[in-house]
Amino acid sequence: MNKIDNITSVHVPDKFLITPMLVFFIIHSMQVGVGILGFESYISRYSGFDSWISILISGVFIHILLWMVYQSLQTGGGDIVAIHQQCFGKYVGGMLSIVLSVYFLLLALTVLRTFIEVIQVWMFPSLNLKIFSFVFLLLIYYLVVGGFRLVTGFCLISVILTIPLLLLKFFPIMVGNFNYLYPAIDHTILDLTRSTKDGILSFLGIELLLIFYPFIKNPQASKKWAHFAVFYTVLIYLATALTAFLYFSEEQLQYVTWGTISLWKIVEFPFIERFEYIGIALWMYVIVPNVCLALWGASRIPRRLFNINQKITVGLFCVALYILILLFDDRQRVEQLNVFANDVGFYVLLYIPVIFLLSKIMYEVRTRHER
Repeated sequence: MNKIDNITSVHVPDKFLITPMLVFFIIHSMQVGVGILGFESYISRYSGFDSWISILISGVFIHILLWMVYQSLQTGGGDIVAIHQQCFGKYVGGMLSIVLSVYFLLLALTVLRTFIEVIQVWMFPSLNLKIFSFVFLLLIYYLVVGGFRLVTGFCLISVILTIPLLLLKFFPIMVGNFNYLYPAIDHTILDLTRSTKDGILSFLGIELLLIFYPFIKNPQASKKWAHFAVFYTVLIYLATALTAFLYFSEEQLQYVTWGTISLWKIVEFPFIERFEYIGIALWMYVIVPNVCLALWGASRIPRRLFNINQKITVGLFCVALYILILLFDDRQRVEQLNVFANDVGFYVLLYIPVIFLLSKIMYEVRTRHER
């Protein structure tokens, strides 16, 4: 074993490892978050109701990027910190890893603050932001310091609990207008390309694999589960978009901020008057794993770089999140935060092919040197 491998190799005790199948729940939990509650109006801005095609194209790109991530990790030492040190050296690679840690913290902030905005708009307009954020972050801290296996278990629970919400699409489909989908494919390739970019941003989350890959027992066996998770996510986004397209016209949809929640309003049960309250409450089980995974990824990188106790880092990051949440105190700032996070996420996804190429080159160089 050469010097580089001694510096960058990752070893995780068996008691902290997860089975390959659980990767399905981790990837899916991170991809389906607060964005799906209102992504329909964003993807339809350029290509209208033909934007369902962009969801399929985005899914194909995400599958390709996921394959690149696995290839990079297989030859790069175990995680993104190891890859950065091999490709860029100790100091530059460390700086790049810190940037990625800040990005994961940005994801946690965006998801949490946007969900609080949903609660303020739909349920409690006079919600005390300081108290609610403090209590919510206490829960997040408790889960994250419990370890990666605990966060993974919560991801599994969240996927199972939210499956019944998919059946509620039956209500808007029954009163929808199928004529809204015609004429089909009447937009240019440029319009579909713009919608594809917005669609790709809905699938942010596979980049966390760059951090938790060493925690997978027999990681190569998890490839099929990761790809299955992306496929399942594509199906959910496709079904959600088509349901909204059947119910709203193109003009109406541009004025609907939270399309999925608006569709919950038409759900009728004899014993429930306002089902959107139930839907938002259940969706908290989706948001909590989102924030926990992003915060765990953000705190894991300093642990790898500086050997700092991860509990300390999680606590410091929770304090930072609390302060930042209070700064974004109105709808306009929350919208700006979402736009900024989406733009940063797009460039992070573009960074994956760069890492893929560099890790392959470094692997070939090391192989020839050993020979």
